Amino acid sequence: MTERAQANPGRRTVLGAGAVVLGAAALGLPGTANAAENTAGSADGRSGGHGHRLDLPVPTVIGHRGTSGYRPEHTLGSYQLALDMGAHIIEQDLVPTKDGHLVCRHENDITATTDVSAHPEFASRRTTKTVDGVSLTGWFTEDFTLAELKTLRAKERIPGNRQKNTLYDGRWEVPTFEEVLQWADREGRRRGKQVWLYVETKHPTYFRGLGLGLEEPLAKLLRRYDRHRKQSPLILQSFEPTSIQRLSKLVATPRVVLLSGAGSKPWDFVATGDPRTVDDLVKPSGLTWLASFAQGIGPTLDLIIPKDASGRLTTPTTLVKDAHAQGLILHPYTMRNENTFLPADFRRGTDPNAYGDAFGAFRTYFATGIDGIFSDNPDTALLAAADFAGN
Repeated sequence: MTERAQANPGRRTVLGAGAVVLGAAALGLPGTANAAENTAGSADGRSGGHGHRLDLPVPTVIGHRGTSGYRPEHTLGSYQLALDMGAHIIEQDLVPTKDGHLVCRHENDITATTDVSAHPEFASRRTTKTVDGVSLTGWFTEDFTLAELKTLRAKERIPGNRQKNTLYDGRWEVPTFEEVLQWADREGRRRGKQVWLYVETKHPTYFRGLGLGLEEPLAKLLRRYDRHRKQSPLILQSFEPTSIQRLSKLVATPRVVLLSGAGSKPWDFVATGDPRTVDDLVKPSGLTWLASFAQGIGPTLDLIIPKDASGRLTTPTTLVKDAHAQGLILHPYTMRNENTFLPADFRRGTDPNAYGDAFGAFRTYFATGIDGIFSDNPDTALLAAADFAGN
C-alpha cells in the first residue's frame, strides 16, 4: 500500500472541507462515537434523523466478507487482513445454529464454504431445503449445534476463480458473531481507534419461521458489547426491509436496506404479499419510505449504472441523486478485481480470472457520487478511493 493510501482513506476521520464534506453530510448517519446518544442535532447545525455524519472517510471502503479476494470469506483471517489493509468497515453476514448462536456465513448452506462434506459423522445431515423460494441441497447451519459447527473448518467458496485462496483451506473455524465482537474490541484497544463492523441479517423471514429469529439475539449482543447506540461503530443491513424495521425498534444502531437487481422482490414482501418490487423502492416515494426507518441503502451496482446486453456500462440512473435527496447514503455492492466480475468495459485479456482494470471501474462508480462501496479487494479499493479523493 502506498503512503498516500495510508494517509487518506486508511484513516477513520470526520472529513473536512470541499466536496468531500458535502458527501459526508449527505450520509445521514451518526456522528462520532463520543457524541451523546440520541442527539437531535449535529456539529454542523443540521437536525433530524439524517443530520449526523459517520466518523468515516468518503468514499468508504467496506471489506466484503473481510478480504474474500485473498482469504476464505467470513473467517477471522479474512477479517484481520481487511483491517490490516485499512478497510474502513468489515462485513459480517449472520445465520443461526440449531441452538440459537449467531455465526458468520454468507449463507446457511455451508456446503461450499466448509469441509462438512469430508466429515462422515455428518453425512446424514445432507438434505434438500427451500430457502427464500430456492431449492438447495447440502448442509445447513440450523441443523448443527455450535459445538458441532466448531469441528468444521472454512474453505474457499469459489476455488475455480480464486485458486490461490485454497492455500488457506482448513486454517480457520467458522466464527461466532460474539467472537467477532470480541476481536473488534481487542483490535480497537490495540490500535487506539474503533473497528467498524457492517452486519447483515440473512434470510430473516425464513429463520423466524423456524423459531430462530435473528433480530432479537443480535440486538442482545449489540447491547452487551455497547454497539446499540446511534453513534456505535457498526451498521446493520438486510435485504428484507421488515428486518431493518424490527431492528429499528430494538437498537439505535445505524441501518441500511440492501436492494437486489431491478424487478426483484424482497423475500419478506413475497411472504406477506406486498406487491412492491425493488423498482418501486428506488423511486422517490419508495426511498421516502425507506428513509423513515433506515439511514441508507445498499443497492447492487447495476442499480447505479446499468449494463447493456454485452455487459458494458450504460448511463447512470438517478438513484444517487434521489437517495441523497432523502438523506440516505449509498453503499453499493460488490467490486471485485477479476475480469469475470468486472463490467466488460474494464476487462483485460482473455483469462476470466486475471485482474482487469479495477481502478477504472472504481473511478467510474465513485464519479456517480456514491458514499462507499463493498469490495473483495480492500487494498485496491483504498488506492482507488485515495486517487478519487485527491482529484
